[in-house]
Amino acid sequence: MEDNQNHVSSKIQEKGEPSHKKHDVIKKIKNKYKETRHHDHENKDEQHDIQVSDEIPPGVEELLNTDPKSGLSTAEAQTRLERFGRNEISEYKRNKILKFLTYFRGSIAYLIEAACIVAAIVEDWVDFGIILALLFVNASIGFIEEARAESALDALKQSLALKTRAKRNGKIIEIDAAELVPGDIVALRIGDIIPADSKLLGIGISGSETDPYLTVDQSALTGESLPVNRKKGDSVFSSSIVKQGQMLGIVYKTGADTYIGRAATLMNMTNDQGHFQKIINQIGDFLIWITIVLVTIIFVYLVVKFKNTEQGNVLKVLQHVLVLTVAAIPVGLPTVLSVTMAVGAKQLAAKKVVVKRLTAIEELASVSVLCSDKTGTMTLNELIFDEPWLSQGYKKSDILLYAYLCSEQNTNDAIEMAIVTAAKRELDILKDHEHDVPGYKTKSYTPFNPSVKYSKATIMNLETNETFQIVKGAPQVIIKLTDREEITDIVTDLAKRGLRALGVARTIDNDPDKWELIGFISFLDPPRPDTQETIKKCKNLGVKIKMITGDQVVIAKEVAHRLGMGRVILDANHLSDPSKSLDEITAHCERADGFAQVTPEHKFKVVELLQRKGYLVGMTGDGVNDAPALKKANVGIAVAGCTDAARSASDISLLGPGLSTIVDGIMTSRAIFQRMRSYALYRITSTIHFLLFFFFITLTQDWTMPAILLILIAILNDAATIVISVDNTKISNTPDKWRIGQLITLSFILGICLTGFSFGHYFIFKNIFGVPKDGQLQTIIYLHISSAPHFMIFSTRLSGFFWENLPSPTFFLAIIGTQIFALIISVFGWLSPKIPLSTAVTILCISLGIFALLDIIKVIVFKYWSFELTTILWPTRSRRAKLAARKREREHNRNIIENFSKIQKVLTLVRVIRAFRSRNETNENNEKNEKKNESNVENNVENNVENNENSENNEKIEEQNQ
Repeated sequence: MEDNQNHVSSKIQEKGEPSHKKHDVIKKIKNKYKETRHHDHENKDEQHDIQVSDEIPPGVEELLNTDPKSGLSTAEAQTRLERFGRNEISEYKRNKILKFLTYFRGSIAYLIEAACIVAAIVEDWVDFGIILALLFVNASIGFIEEARAESALDALKQSLALKTRAKRNGKIIEIDAAELVPGDIVALRIGDIIPADSKLLGIGISGSETDPYLTVDQSALTGESLPVNRKKGDSVFSSSIVKQGQMLGIVYKTGADTYIGRAATLMNMTNDQGHFQKIINQIGDFLIWITIVLVTIIFVYLVVKFKNTEQGNVLKVLQHVLVLTVAAIPVGLPTVLSVTMAVGAKQLAAKKVVVKRLTAIEELASVSVLCSDKTGTMTLNELIFDEPWLSQGYKKSDILLYAYLCSEQNTNDAIEMAIVTAAKRELDILKDHEHDVPGYKTKSYTPFNPSVKYSKATIMNLETNETFQIVKGAPQVIIKLTDREEITDIVTDLAKRGLRALGVARTIDNDPDKWELIGFISFLDPPRPDTQETIKKCKNLGVKIKMITGDQVVIAKEVAHRLGMGRVILDANHLSDPSKSLDEITAHCERADGFAQVTPEHKFKVVELLQRKGYLVGMTGDGVNDAPALKKANVGIAVAGCTDAARSASDISLLGPGLSTIVDGIMTSRAIFQRMRSYALYRITSTIHFLLFFFFITLTQDWTMPAILLILIAILNDAATIVISVDNTKISNTPDKWRIGQLITLSFILGICLTGFSFGHYFIFKNIFGVPKDGQLQTIIYLHISSAPHFMIFSTRLSGFFWENLPSPTFFLAIIGTQIFALIISVFGWLSPKIPLSTAVTILCISLGIFALLDIIKVIVFKYWSFELTTILWPTRSRRAKLAARKREREHNRNIIENFSKIQKVLTLVRVIRAFRSRNETNENNEKNEKKNESNVENNVENNVENNENSENNEKIEEQNQ
């Protein structure tokens, strides 16, 4: 900057103008905007202080005229306590017995309960015991897992102060924090937990003058660990901690009305039904209706056909229908899925991912958007020394040394610790010295004073005996002290990049009033070393990460840039913009890469808007302010080092630091999801096949199978599939979805095909081989129905061909073992007439062939299945609208890609043309361009000077005219 000024001055002299006149004019130009730029810079510097604003309710404002000397009287405090209630978070707790009974609700549960009642009516006590046991097992698993995550509000209550000191009847007394009311005068001092939202009065506890600032740690609200300074008239909030100073405050909000109380209210609002439970209910609704319709038709048919006979007895027909229902309904579906998730939870625990709610595993596999708290999760939550800006003649080691000399050694202040740590790490002179600096002696030191915004030290150089002073503080203060207003833009640029800056200056020439700027130290909460790689891996897995922070937008953009994320950061206040429609806000929320200046309500709103758009949302956090959003999200993830409130409100807790363990969690959960989806497809297919076959065979052939064989098929096949929890899987590169329509359609196709093969078995053995239908035919059909649908699970494991990912040995042996057991029963005739070994082996081989054929059909369905096909087959209004929106978005993206491709071609052509130019020509052109630029700069300066001279002349003329 100084070189440029000298260059301009020399050019002015060459033109023959008096240098002192031009210098005065230039100085006048520079000083013209001095005050405005100084004011703007002060605003930039204050951006780093995260303000949590709150308004006083109109009805309370009139109660805040309490005399600080006397406080409230006991009677007045009691009256207000009755009006506003206790200063605590109210909590509604449901009776545990009633809550346990809620786990007996749901489609599958209702069907099982109905079957249990029928079993009791017909006195089939074996089936009654089996069904009742399964019902209680399913309910107990859900109740126990859910009970572990019920302590969120308890943790919030524990974060509040239990005791506090307040002025009552003219005396400061200790009372329960729950008894505070609006208008109470509370005494706040170092170490106190602020008991309620209060306004600072600027008065010391003794009534005398006090330090104008109270240093408060409000990380529970903003997630930022750096304390903030609050002065008279500022608000301090419940659960914050006083770090330095002492002052009286007046309470204006208590209980659920406080800032943190509203977070608890939000948590009470998040009692939505889980995604997994919704899926199970959808599957259950489908199966229960098809079962009820078909079984009812069979019941009516048998009662009517065998009317007035022993076979037509209602109880006997009811018993037959019960057996068919028990064998058909997926009694073990919730149990098998719960066991699969429980085994998966152990696998996740080995990777430092602790699951508190089992169904969160399935939901984590489907998460497509992960909202991540920035501080402490994506960053280290500590200030470190970043690259400084230096004045001419100074080096990085110089500014570190001077800053160290002007720092307090034994302190918990984050900025001081960052300077001391950086200096000890990078300066060789400090390697073997704890406090003193060789060659220097500190004669005096004044700590940082918020009023003047700098710290000051007087230092003696022991080699030269020179004594000089060093100041370290707010950039605008140091700029004014050193008279370097021309570099205000440097600090402004640091603020725009989100860097906290400190100016460092020293006296020179033994003149205590002559200060020289050394430079600006910059600080940043740095990204974790593994965060950028984690974001890249999540992107490859189809999960978009959105940053959520209480910081300013500029800081969020800088961190996003360093992490390789997009820099579309939305100010959270935009989420409540009254001029925007809900659809517009939702669209902006969907496109944003992150959100800044958020409050607990904002985080909750972000999750809610994304869920409204159809996304399954994961949310990470570590503070009390994150708790509402953690509970609202489909999957709440508490990171390492989190508060009790965050851990209690979450579904999953990470034991490892940062986000890196989330990738392991996503991949493991997707493997678990594939196992559950595999079982669900197999079980729905089996149920459809079972019901259709026995429905038509009963109506057309009057043929039934012994009840013991039906029950055996249901129990053995479900018991064997429990080992699916240890099966090999093929992990998806995109978030998993159940796609219920696709699942049921494919199940119907496979079930109908299996029904056709079963009828083929029946008629071939009955009509061609002449097997009597009341003898060996029962055993043949039993072995076929036991094996053909069961082998299908080898196909349902994958969307591709079964050989693309072979099953685990344990799973393979369990499935084959059940069929060998069924073969032995059939050959030896333990439960039905025996059949030859050759016939039994042939049936198993045919079942394997059926499985291979149906595997091809499954692959074809998956290949051609699309949302467009779904819209054609079931053209609902919502599907047509969604398809049209997808086409518009696809066309828009295609146009963007085409335009970008054209630009790339032009740029490539330009690079090719430049490559053919010779180096000499390039150098000559560069020199010409540099000369032109210099000439343009000189002309601009001269024009500015002349313009200012003309303006001065015009002013003089106007004065003369007046």
